[in-house]
Amino acid sequence: MPLYMIIEHFKNNDPAPVYRRFRDKGRMAPEGLLYISSWTNESLTRCYQLMETSDRTLIDNWIANWSDLIDFEIHPVISSAEATQKIAPRL
Repeated sequence: MPLYMIIEHFKNNDPAPVYRRFRDKGRMAPEGLLYISSWTNESLTRCYQLMETSDRTLIDNWIANWSDLIDFEIHPVISSAEATQKIAPRL
């Protein structure tokens, strides 16, 4: 299933409204969008989430729940093992 690195930029560099909504409502991800893991920078202004789905439109549906608080970047990614296989013929 395709993986996506989602970079969240908290509006006004303020994580409090994001964490408050998450506490109160959860991730609010639609069925079929699987959360893998996430990391936040030390200044708490940006979050990096790895998610998985076979339906890219589910990411847009999820973003609609958060776009008032977060600006998003969506990047399709592959694992290092997949990258190694992909580049192997050129080595």
